[in-house]
Amino acid sequence: MRDAAMRVKGGMLGGAGLVALVWAAQVRPSARLDALFATAAHLSGLLAGYGVLVVLFLMARVPAVEHGVGADRLARWHARGGRHVLLLCFGHALFALFGYAVHQGVDVVSAVRDLFGYPALAAAFAGTALLAAVGVTSARAVRGRVSHETWRAVHLLVYLAASLAFGHQLAGPDLAPAGWFWALAHATVAVLLVWYRAVVPVRQALRHALRVAEVRIEGPGVVSVVVYGQHLAELRAEPGQFLRWRFLQRRLWHTALPFSLSAPVQGHTLRITVKALGGHSRRIRRLRPGTRVIATGPFGALTAARRTRPKVLLIAGGVGITPMRALFETLPGGPGEITLLYRAGAEEQLVLRSELEAIAAERRAGLHYLLGSSDAAYDPLAPQALLALVPDLTEHDVYLCGPPGMAEATRSALLRAGVPAARVHCECFSF
Repeated sequence: MRDAAMRVKGGMLGGAGLVALVWAAQVRPSARLDALFATAAHLSGLLAGYGVLVVLFLMARVPAVEHGVGADRLARWHARGGRHVLLLCFGHALFALFGYAVHQGVDVVSAVRDLFGYPALAAAFAGTALLAAVGVTSARAVRGRVSHETWRAVHLLVYLAASLAFGHQLAGPDLAPAGWFWALAHATVAVLLVWYRAVVPVRQALRHALRVAEVRIEGPGVVSVVVYGQHLAELRAEPGQFLRWRFLQRRLWHTALPFSLSAPVQGHTLRITVKALGGHSRRIRRLRPGTRVIATGPFGALTAARRTRPKVLLIAGGVGITPMRALFETLPGGPGEITLLYRAGAEEQLVLRSELEAIAAERRAGLHYLLGSSDAAYDPLAPQALLALVPDLTEHDVYLCGPPGMAEATRSALLRAGVPAARVHCECFSF
């Protein structure tokens, strides 16, 4: 996974370097202030356009990339890249505005009025405004106040913003020597997006004919959804992976959310376990048997392929138990080689408990419940506590899944306890 991430990151940086070379090939050295502004606008504009392509590619759901890098890491790169794109867009606009004002000998207000007379520039402004709207709804201070459905709807504006920006780029002189390459890059990303986010889901829906078989109450606010279908072996879904699920029922059909398999694929059935964290997930408990389902995937790299050691420690927090439960059942290992630590606030919050205890008894695997409030003076996931539960902790691979705060703190504790970073495997999401 580390190698795949390095290759993807290297490819992105290499592309940025190529864009910089295109810019450098066109630079006409000049000490005039308007020329300096224009040169800076040229470079920031090219990099912003390239950045838009990168953030779209990262979310194109290309299986080879998601499996190799990890969907959570791609999401973090996407978010960070989006912030950089916004900064580049604003920088490009300001450099271009000041350069025009200096060149024409007018004030900034007059320059703004003049520039809005050009249709391509008006389109670029509209595209930047749309990207800014996406950035605002993704900011931490705002993200927690809007529903996932609203956030997703606003995020779809990125496609329109990219289209407007593309038209602006082709209308300008910046890409004259390499316009064909720029158009090819946009076409490639567009094809990947359409193929993996539209064609593949429809094709899988027709092939597997998924429907809801049963909805079971697992605990307070937690349900398991059993889905049946055809040719499920062709999905090659592994324990630890997730699919993006779209339930074709009123108030649910318009949104697809990632849920991990909470059990290995069995014959004609798949199972997910969902905690009510938002309006969409709360409605899942009211699914009717027979409801059609579109499931895209599988995605995720938290699988047995990450394993490097005979002994494995699984650490789950909250509903993060779902992929851990599937791995707990299926990871190869003899007595004492597989251990599961399950962190929850109270005993009644434990999900799939009877299944976990049956698996532990059958496999003679370790199972420990770490209960208590997160603000308690004693932290059961502190380095000393982990070493007390698992004395040979440094000899283990560690699989970790839970809420972002808990996962980050636990990863830090594992590193302080002496577990090498390369042996801490984590995929964690927040919505």
